[in-house]
Amino acid sequence: MFRIIPRDTSFFDMFAAMSNNLIDAARALVDLFADYRDVDAKIEEIRRIEHLGDEMTHSIMRKLNQTFITPFDREDIHTLASSLDDVVDFINAACARILMYRITDPPPEAGTLARLILAQAEELGKAVSNLQKSELVLARCVEINRLENEADQVSRVAIARLFEHETDPITLIKIKELLEFLETATDKAEDVADVLETVVLKNA
Repeated sequence: MFRIIPRDTSFFDMFAAMSNNLIDAARALVDLFADYRDVDAKIEEIRRIEHLGDEMTHSIMRKLNQTFITPFDREDIHTLASSLDDVVDFINAACARILMYRITDPPPEAGTLARLILAQAEELGKAVSNLQKSELVLARCVEINRLENEADQVSRVAIARLFEHETDPITLIKIKELLEFLETATDKAEDVADVLETVVLKNA
């Protein structure tokens, strides 16, 4: 087991806050598809969470510029913050498509993908909170990668079914793009896991 010897432990607290914000966004997304009413208000809440995530990312970047000795590589701190923010960005972008395209009847697979995003977010939260314990981080990363593979399969099957059964080409395009944005969010969560793996292996 390795231990990062932090010169400034506040970075760990800031990453924990970003992870919790991601979990909040993912839970709100699950709630949106589980009870598809008051859609505008629910998406507005996700937008608020996304803006908060942007502020957290900027705070880490400012602190990075002001800190002489960091707990691990500056480049990895920058990449980890950006990668966590990307997941929330794609959750928000998927919701933006719902509003833009006036999607009134999302497919059940959208809810399945939302639940997979939440599962990944929760695993990321566990990994970040144990960032100084390499074996715990790596185990969480394996699970995040497994969840991404599952999301990939869900998305492929849903899009194949869409092309088979949807007769309105405009509706097909709208739903396909929604599913793709949700699946990309799972890809971005896997990217965060890759960064965490890099951090722990560099410091092993």
